Amino acid sequence: MSAIRQRHKHRLISDEEIDLDLHPVRQQTGARSLICYPLFVDHKPVGAFYFYLYNARNFDEIELLILNNFVQQSALAIHRGRQVSELNGILARKVREMEKLNWASHLINSRTKLDETLQEILTIGLDLTAGQYGSLELYDKKNNLLCTRALAGSEASLNRLVPLSPDKASVTGWVALNRQSLLIKDLNISSWRAIYHPLPVGKPMRSELAVPLLTREGDLVGVINIESPQPYAFSNIDQQLLETLANQAVIAIEEVRLLDALQEIVAVLLNAPIDKLFELIIERACELLNMSAGAIWTLSEPNTLVLRRSNDGRRAGRKLVLKGSLAGQAIQFRQPITIDDVRLDPNFRPKKLAAKKGWVSAIVAPLLLPRDEHSAVGSFSLYATRLRDFSDWDKKLLTCLANHAAVAIRDAEQRTQLKQAQERQVLAETFAAVGDVAANLVHQLNNKFGAISVRVQGIEEKCEAVLDSSPYLAENLAEIAQSSWQAVDLVRDSMAHLGLPRLQPVDLGDCIDLALKRAAPGAGIEIQRHLNHLPRVMAGERQLEMVFYNLFDNAVKAMGGTGVLTITGQVGPDEVSVTVTDTGPGIPEPLQGRIFEFATTLPRGSQTGGRLGFGLWWVKTFVDRFGGRVTVQSKEGQGSAFTVWLPVKKE
Repeated sequence: MSAIRQRHKHRLISDEEIDLDLHPVRQQTGARSLICYPLFVDHKPVGAFYFYLYNARNFDEIELLILNNFVQQSALAIHRGRQVSELNGILARKVREMEKLNWASHLINSRTKLDETLQEILTIGLDLTAGQYGSLELYDKKNNLLCTRALAGSEASLNRLVPLSPDKASVTGWVALNRQSLLIKDLNISSWRAIYHPLPVGKPMRSELAVPLLTREGDLVGVINIESPQPYAFSNIDQQLLETLANQAVIAIEEVRLLDALQEIVAVLLNAPIDKLFELIIERACELLNMSAGAIWTLSEPNTLVLRRSNDGRRAGRKLVLKGSLAGQAIQFRQPITIDDVRLDPNFRPKKLAAKKGWVSAIVAPLLLPRDEHSAVGSFSLYATRLRDFSDWDKKLLTCLANHAAVAIRDAEQRTQLKQAQERQVLAETFAAVGDVAANLVHQLNNKFGAISVRVQGIEEKCEAVLDSSPYLAENLAEIAQSSWQAVDLVRDSMAHLGLPRLQPVDLGDCIDLALKRAAPGAGIEIQRHLNHLPRVMAGERQLEMVFYNLFDNAVKAMGGTGVLTITGQVGPDEVSVTVTDTGPGIPEPLQGRIFEFATTLPRGSQTGGRLGFGLWWVKTFVDRFGGRVTVQSKEGQGSAFTVWLPVKKE
């Protein structure tokens, strides 16, 4: 101790120190002289080194030089030995911690339901920190509340626990608000006691450890809260372990939420209307990726996307050209495209909408069919109101949801095709039967009306003198004969469309002209035609004329005799489309899916303001029998547009 206290002397030698005596035990062993070196490293003492001589003499210079060097090496050896020992201890502790965390990760990932996963996370948190009581709160972003979803050490019902706000009014709220963990070693002496919300466990808590659950982008998922009735129950190491567990917990929660979302989507995939399914997919994607808005687009033509559903205020039906767009890039490269700042990206189209909504970052994924990655049916876009660095998990998650949307589109198309095929089969069988009845009826009526004509001719031949003397009788008899033949023609014309049409090449322009002439729009209707060079189509000529007559007649009635009737033709590789657009009051959206049903009734002021369905039912029936299709697009107050697609006559 003298050598350490007098470190400035570097060493103490017994012959030079008056008050330094050799220890009696050392003297008994024969020691006569002593030199003692203090051992220092970085000005900190690590020990002392003694050297003895068995004869009463001084240490010579050579001995002192050797000892000086040896002492320095000894001090460093002791210091490094201690460092290695401490590092070995730390390493062993870290290994034990990693083993615990790996075990924790295995347990968490073995759960497939959210509530089970949350309870497992809390249980593991208690095991890691040797705690007995705690809770796990999930953050409800929509309502800005922390809701308790797991509880330990209490039998209280979770439904009865009051949600907390992410603010400074509670310890859990403080952790959520500040996005940082908190270790309170003694609640009785801490200012946190004033905002402490006790767990429903029936005993006072003295220490608390709370850690936020944060995504990679720093978004709040929830809070893990561990408590103990003992003060100083948790250490800084416990805090570090719980923070590491929180990182694993967030990943597990994201995976389970995705699984729950996919199960929910699959559950309604075959039953819900496709647009309702799109709404669900967009909503779940925004929740899982913490995005503010989303939109699903589908390919209507090779180079055009049509908006099917969004939650950003845009109405369905908007069109987007693929060339030069971000959606086009995603479809071209068959992988998600991310945009750090849409305000600076020249390829981002809706810049005004982005400025209005405050969008900053965006991610776009193609809608790809499973097992056919080269077949894209649309795109899925999500928008964030802050700068985002999208991770591989974000891209995988959106790709997964986009693939489900693609499956929904393919399923809807297949169901539509199946339904159309069934309808056509039923119609064919029905009209075949009705056609036989009609043919028999026409035959019977021909016989009866023919008998009338024969009788009239007999009367005229046998009563010629009487008829000459009675012009009234002669005129009425001639009228009876003419009416009978007109009745035969009328019945034949009326029954003609009940039989199966004989498909033949039909001049589309001539049919439209005849139907327009028959509809007689009147002077108040302005006709705009865009029908240049339309090829012939395969149809029944008389039935096709009736199709356009019904569409023109409905449009004229919808406009009340005043407006613009536009007829537009477009030619494709295998089909021709003719769109009939009016400037009438439009059709309510809920009714647009039913207007082709038999005898659908529309409210007053909509389209024709009355019973519209019979004519449109015939329109759809005829077009289906031609192997074509008919659709409608309408907005209340902005008119309606009916489009008929017909197969082209192959040359």
